[in-house]
Amino acid sequence: MQEDGEQDGRSASELIDGRIEELGDWRGEMLARLRALIRQAAPEAIETWKWRGVPVWEDAGIICTGETYKAVVKLTFARGAALPDPKKLFNSSLEGNTRRAIDFKQGDRVDEAALKALVREAVALNRSKAKR
Repeated sequence: MQEDGEQDGRSASELIDGRIEELGDWRGEMLARLRALIRQAAPEAIETWKWRGVPVWEDAGIICTGETYKAVVKLTFARGAALPDPKKLFNSSLEGNTRRAIDFKQGDRVDEAALKALVREAVALNRSKAKR
């Protein structure tokens, strides 16, 4: 796999499309929905494919990853501990000093406005760190 996330001649976006399709259940639908919200909130973000198959969204650094497990779709924000979370979206990986995550279970409601605000905050934080 190359650094930019290409694999077997497919772009990271194509690989993410493939992951969504291969899941074929609520997890694929949730990942697709979260991806759309991330794209709306951070249209300049780049999709990458890392660590043997994890979708990653980046803008001046990692914004978040989209991992899929048997019971959850997990959005892990690389610098989540430094982000304001007034709507209390973070519900996982709360013990660390850096990352924070949101576990979405089947049937969970997504607070779209709050999630997009969190993504925008993550981009702003990454860009502020990059300028230093």
